[in-house]
Amino acid sequence: MLIFGRWQACDDGIVRPIIEGEVLSADGATWEPTEFLADVGADRTVFNAEFLTTLALPQLTAFHQLGGVGGAASTVVIRTQIRFALDGGRHLIMQGSFAGFTNPSAIDMNILGRDITNLFALIVDRQGDVVCMIGKGHQYAITTQL
Repeated sequence: MLIFGRWQACDDGIVRPIIEGEVLSADGATWEPTEFLADVGADRTVFNAEFLTTLALPQLTAFHQLGGVGGAASTVVIRTQIRFALDGGRHLIMQGSFAGFTNPSAIDMNILGRDITNLFALIVDRQGDVVCMIGKGHQYAITTQL
């Protein structure tokens, strides 16, 4: 299983590793396209406040504070599915509980965290211009050149 991402210049001019996905909204039929920051330091997948509003999913519970370099902010928990495109028009669907920030200034991007990326080999290689998640059926090798 191979899920491709890309390096993308963001609004602040910084180039970051991005993986595209879709998230099932409250109506149970609409898949909302989104970009996730592939964050190797994030413990869990988190939606920003704007995207959380777009999904219109019921909030299950208030969650504890999630924090990072910018500080801590309160989150809520939602249940939904995240879908990633595979080759041949197939999709991989991840179902679960995910966090969402309610404060619009908390984060401006959705974050793909280790609750999902730990299920794959996540390759974030700026020099090689590669961003991808590799799962069952694919492999990678690291070689050295003298």
